[in-house]
Amino acid sequence: MARINLDHIRHAYGPNPKSPADYSLKEVHHEWNDGGAYALLGPSGCGKTTLLNIISGLLQPSEGKILFDGKDVTNLSTQDRNIAQVFQFPVIYDTMTVYDNLAFPLRNRKVAEPEVDRRVREIIEMIGLSDWAKKKAQGLTADQKQKISLGRGLVRSDVSAILFDEPLTVIDPHMKWVLRSQLKRLHKQFGFTMVYVTHDQTEALTFADKVVVMYDGEIVQIGTPAELFERPSHTFVGYFIGSPGMNVLPARIDGSSVDLDGQKIALSFAPKIPAGAKTELGIRPEFIKLGREGMPVTISKVEDIGRQKIVRAQFANRPMAIVVHEDGEIPSEPRVTFDPAAINIYADSWRVGAEG
Repeated sequence: MARINLDHIRHAYGPNPKSPADYSLKEVHHEWNDGGAYALLGPSGCGKTTLLNIISGLLQPSEGKILFDGKDVTNLSTQDRNIAQVFQFPVIYDTMTVYDNLAFPLRNRKVAEPEVDRRVREIIEMIGLSDWAKKKAQGLTADQKQKISLGRGLVRSDVSAILFDEPLTVIDPHMKWVLRSQLKRLHKQFGFTMVYVTHDQTEALTFADKVVVMYDGEIVQIGTPAELFERPSHTFVGYFIGSPGMNVLPARIDGSSVDLDGQKIALSFAPKIPAGAKTELGIRPEFIKLGREGMPVTISKVEDIGRQKIVRAQFANRPMAIVVHEDGEIPSEPRVTFDPAAINIYADSWRVGAEG
């Protein structure tokens, strides 16, 4: 396993990049801990796979260095970096049996056959293919083949890191949950450094110790699921994490209070806003109380989704979502209050804390 340092990494697919817009991956400068489980989360085209391929050695960055445990590996191949990578679509040998597919990476490294057998049996049981061990892979379904691909990534115990590029795309929903749980268990058991690329927030939040949220070619926040939910560093994180996402409302800051189109809310601090910055208030739907007191709203729709209701409303001339418990009352003349501890203030899309 390895500590991974991304030292001022940038990448452009075109020649001679001159401006930030020319870079598919803007500057990344972070350290990821040895044995950590990280998820790269973001929409298609945000730079997740580019960054993953730079870590694996499939792509050499235009600028910067990558280090494993302090050693510069920027110019080393995937094999020399000792990386295991699992791709979105299965990469297996159809003419081999399931057992031999899993055994291949170990035999290729001259691992003793008793150890090969022990590891293969352990992994084949984990991915639920014990009954298929002696069958050739060419007769399997797409999700069974992807289980083999996952198993090949996990069967080695000596890798620096295991990288997953949207590995559960072809897996059915129930099996996705099972495999995510097993990956998390394996991580705790063996301490692999794992990096998992996905655009699915559920996958990211349930798998990773730390989620790396990417937007428009850059990392906008690295944090625990709780940190991303409660204190989004960027308005994109607020939109992207949560269902429904965070409400972001245009705001005017006046000392230690905020004005939302005439509705004033006291803050616990006086945000320091740069001159000319666009200011916004962010509040999660879960932290808005709907009742008979507070600021007036107009309800347009109520969505009953079982244990809770999502109320769609207009507030300060803007659409707003409010989460109400399944038994919660929806008044005929509704008003709202915000939990003061859950209010986030943003300047040009970046969160402003009490320290400014």
